[in-house]
Amino acid sequence: MNRIAIIAAPLLALTLAGCSSTGSNQVMQAPVVMAAPVIATPLVASPAQTTQQALATTSVSNGFVDPAALVLMTAQDSAEANSAQFYALQFGRPGAPRAWTGSKGTTGSVAVGPYVRVNNLDCRDFTHTVKVNGQEFVKKGTACREQNGNWNVEKSAA
Repeated sequence: MNRIAIIAAPLLALTLAGCSSTGSNQVMQAPVVMAAPVIATPLVASPAQTTQQALATTSVSNGFVDPAALVLMTAQDSAEANSAQFYALQFGRPGAPRAWTGSKGTTGSVAVGPYVRVNNLDCRDFTHTVKVNGQEFVKKGTACREQNGNWNVEKSAA
C-alpha cells in the first residue's frame, strides 16, 4: 500500500499542476514530452541489394572462363563476361545462351542448365565460350549460389 502512495504522489502532483488556473478562464498547460522517433533498420539486405552485391563480386576470373582466354581479354571484355555470366546463372533459361560483346571483336556466350539443389544451395551447370582474335576458348563447370548471393564454381571441366 505504501508503494502505491509513493508512486502515485508524484503523478498526482504533475496531473494537478496541469489543471491549476490563474484566472476565471485561464488554464495552464502541462509540458508535453515527445518520444524520439523510432527508425527501423532492416537486418537483412533486400533482394535488389543482394543481387547488386553478388553481381559486383562474381568474377569470371574465379573459374568461369578459360585462363588462356583471360590473359587475352581487356577490362571491358571481363566486365561484359562477368555481367553475362552472372545474369545467365541468376536468371537464364536452360539452353538459351546469353551473348556478350567486348572490345576489338572479342565475343562470348554463356549457356546454363537447369537449377539443381546441392547441399541446400542452388547450382547450375554452365558453358562459357569466349572468342578472342579468332580463337575459341570453352570452359564448362558447375556453379552454386552461396547464401550471400555470390556464384562460385564448385566443379570445373575443360
